[in-house]
Amino acid sequence: MEINSYIEKAKKGDQIAFTYLLDHFWNEVYGFMLKRTENETDAEDIAIETFSKAFDKIATYNPEFQFNTWLIAIAKNVHIDLLRKKKSSLFVEITDEEDQQAYNVADSSPSAEDEIITEQNLSRLLQFIKELKPHYQEVIQYRYFQEMSYQEIAEQLNEPLSNVKIKLLRAKKLLAEIIQNK
Repeated sequence: MEINSYIEKAKKGDQIAFTYLLDHFWNEVYGFMLKRTENETDAEDIAIETFSKAFDKIATYNPEFQFNTWLIAIAKNVHIDLLRKKKSSLFVEITDEEDQQAYNVADSSPSAEDEIITEQNLSRLLQFIKELKPHYQEVIQYRYFQEMSYQEIAEQLNEPLSNVKIKLLRAKKLLAEIIQNK
């Protein structure tokens, strides 16, 4: 009964309820995906994506089913999507001519133009990040520029691990919206 009250609060946008649900079900979803993927990074990414999708669509949750069952179903679908993306990127048809051209490439290092384009893209990305609230900027900085683990970020910020995960999840979502709107 307690879980249902948090679900109802989450449907109304209560952030504390979201955090509670994430804390309560994180290990179950992550553990399930870790067994399936046998890869900590993939399991973590799938779990994050699962909670993101679940929280976006929480209004569609049917209370006739267990909440954890619903989350696991979402996680399975996210995993299937990930496998499809990996499979489609692995098998690319190339002709003998294209294969020969690949062997004829003398230098694969980035050209000056490539470096300028990369620098401009990074500059634009940094501008988009600056549009986020400072606490979201901070977690993005730690995770992607300083390459800290979730645990290291939690220790740095002196916050629970689940808060860091949710904060990073929200930061990425907000950043994606900013980029999409530009």
